[in-house]
Amino acid sequence: MKFHHVLLFVHLAGVIVWVGGMSFAQFCLRPAALALPPAQRLVLWSGVFRRFFPLVWLAIGAIVLSGFAMLIEVGMARAPLAWHAMAGTGLLMTAVFASIWFGPWRALQRAVAAESWAQGAQALNQIRQRVMFNLVLGALTVLLATLGLAF
Repeated sequence: MKFHHVLLFVHLAGVIVWVGGMSFAQFCLRPAALALPPAQRLVLWSGVFRRFFPLVWLAIGAIVLSGFAMLIEVGMARAPLAWHAMAGTGLLMTAVFASIWFGPWRALQRAVAAESWAQGAQALNQIRQRVMFNLVLGALTVLLATLGLAF
């Protein structure tokens, strides 16, 4: 087994956890959670994010380290342009996630602890919007990974 295959596995596993988790949250959990009263819905989301967001940080670490290792392995100048575009969209996704972590995620935690449901709903909506943006970026990144710049 080549080391490149190990790097590719780590890279794809990180992408599956992150993008798959966002897809599940947006298209499965969110519609189901809308049936709950606001207080229960916000407590649920707070618990989900408390478990999911540390996994996202691990996934980001795996993706960034393996991705740049593969770029270095083939040589930055010789790597396909699509790889560089993928790195750019991935770093943008990381910045968006960091903005969630340090912004509305902390606000959601404070609101749930204080039982301030209106503030919690506002923070949750900000998270939802940023997650949807990241999901679109994630789809674009997968498109770049599979089709290159041919699309």
